Amino acid sequence: MTRSKHVASRRPWTEALWGYAFIAPTGLGLAVFYLWPVLQTAYFSFTEWGVFGGHTWTGLANYTRLISDPEVGQAVLNTLTYTVLGLLGIPLAIVFAALLNRPGLGGVTLYRTAFFLPVVTMPVAVAMLWRWLYNGDYGLINQVLSLAGIDGPNWIADPATALYALIVVGVWSSVGYNLIIFLAGMQAIPKELYEAASMDGAGRVRQFFSITLPMLSPTAFFISIVSVIGSLQLFDLVFVMTGSGQAARANPAYTRLQTVVQLFYERAFVTNDRGYAAAIVMALLLLIAVLTILQFRLQRRWVHYV
Repeated sequence: MTRSKHVASRRPWTEALWGYAFIAPTGLGLAVFYLWPVLQTAYFSFTEWGVFGGHTWTGLANYTRLISDPEVGQAVLNTLTYTVLGLLGIPLAIVFAALLNRPGLGGVTLYRTAFFLPVVTMPVAVAMLWRWLYNGDYGLINQVLSLAGIDGPNWIADPATALYALIVVGVWSSVGYNLIIFLAGMQAIPKELYEAASMDGAGRVRQFFSITLPMLSPTAFFISIVSVIGSLQLFDLVFVMTGSGQAARANPAYTRLQTVVQLFYERAFVTNDRGYAAAIVMALLLLIAVLTILQFRLQRRWVHYV
């Protein structure tokens, strides 16, 4: 009896050790490739780097410079504008998902594929395609506008249109991913809810606002979190469409297109100001954390869990 109790008491420890052994490779990978770079970047943000790679401790000098740098403020404003307006793609995806979820609709698989193609296309290819479409001299958009007698602007080089043109590309690229997730969420809603609503006399519009949207709120919350984090880290699209260094700065709309991550890239790899670049990216990390926490706080008011 005593021996069986001893074996039973050892079993939880054995199971725990096996559990830690199984998650050890993943935990080690996260520590080496995620946690350690974050800690190293945090340390570098308090240093100043020389031309040949050496660095010296400067304390809060980089952060003091960051607060008073107007270029950082403009980049943050551009990034937040892109993030906020990019969220308009979420209701757009909900509408498209609702249209594709109609019973008896043919060609749903074809529509899904068409919407999802931008998601599986390389971001560089997407940026090159839209760069051609937006070209002021021979772009397809201006060619179509010229048929109606409209002289279109150089969309990416005009400060009045550059950022909004970029937002259109971002929404176009993400709406397919959001649509597929919303469509899966809609198909998981019990049909009995719609049948009961129909028996009570509720039409399709009333059912959409009273059943579909509340039941989709957890899905919308997940997509909003992912969309905000992804938008705040925007880089590849801007980099390909505008370039970097002197070529990018020659663009009249450069200050309207520069994002925080692109500014980090310029400081780290073009001007070799790595300590200041580390401070910029740590400030971005803080911004992402604050906005994510804020979203989790606000979700209590509009997300409905069954």
